[in-house]
Amino acid sequence: MDNIIGTILSFSGTVMTILVVAAVFYLTRIFLDRQARGKTDAGLIRGIVLFTIGLVGVIAIILALPLGDSLRGQITSLIGIVLSAVLALSSATFIGNALAGIMLRAVNSFRAGDFIRVTEHFGRVTERGLFHTEIQTENSDLLTLPNLFLATNPVKVTRSSGTFISGICSLGYDVNHKKIEKVLIKATEITGLKDGFVRIQELGDFSVVYQVYGMISDVKTILSTESRLNGNILDALHEAGIEIVSPNFMNQRQVGETVFIPKKMRTSNLQPTDSPEDKIFEKADEAESLEKQKTRVKETEEKIKALTEELKAATDDEAKVKLEKNIEQLKNIKERMIDKVDEKITKISENK
Repeated sequence: MDNIIGTILSFSGTVMTILVVAAVFYLTRIFLDRQARGKTDAGLIRGIVLFTIGLVGVIAIILALPLGDSLRGQITSLIGIVLSAVLALSSATFIGNALAGIMLRAVNSFRAGDFIRVTEHFGRVTERGLFHTEIQTENSDLLTLPNLFLATNPVKVTRSSGTFISGICSLGYDVNHKKIEKVLIKATEITGLKDGFVRIQELGDFSVVYQVYGMISDVKTILSTESRLNGNILDALHEAGIEIVSPNFMNQRQVGETVFIPKKMRTSNLQPTDSPEDKIFEKADEAESLEKQKTRVKETEEKIKALTEELKAATDDEAKVKLEKNIEQLKNIKERMIDKVDEKITKISENK
């Protein structure tokens, strides 16, 4: 009986350690779940914190076991060796991407919904994590780029306030370049672009390469607008009686008096109600909308803080009642906004 009681008492410290670790783990998870409301990157932080607590808890339980000092030392040494090996093998990429993610957040050169180009990759940002950045390409595919790759390569960000797009065409030397420039600028005006201008890119052996630029204010439609610009360049040149055909081709083929300008077709004045970008970048649009909602939540929190400070400094009872009412209304609005943010986060996660 004494041996049984002694054995039970020897494990009492281990049981207490297990209970403490389980309680800390459970309470921390509840706290992190509450803090995660309305935050997209909270899942990663939650996982790291809980993993750390679990790892420390396992070590504490091992140390609390009624084992000899030599055996306990061997077990802890084995755990240390395993952890050191894992960290040594994965630290270069793991830590490198994490530090690159922190750097990108600090620089903040782009955000969700922005168009970016990195080397040959182009698309709209849908997610910014600690270790990776996800973009949605022009084929509506999702591409994951390691943050270390973004940190070590030039990132071209399309300005949300507007950017210049361009169209290129090569025409013969038989047409005056001033006439061509006027026609190309007219094409930018028809497309709805501003501040159009033309650059002569190259004087080739058989043709002149022209590139026309125009400012687009709604960058979300950049792909369809580039397509419409090229179509309007064709129409404008044909209406002006300018052939878009290589002189090299004409010299090699007997075409007689054939003019390479198609007949003008009747077109409908109706404009499409939606653009291809609405279907291509649907996740990027949702990510951008999520960022805007999170910004509104932060603005509401700032208003609540400002009104709380006013309430502390107020001396008039009527003013205090009014401020308390406003604060309560803003808190209700904030809760509803956070619920919408959580719904949006869930929706985006399901669309991966």
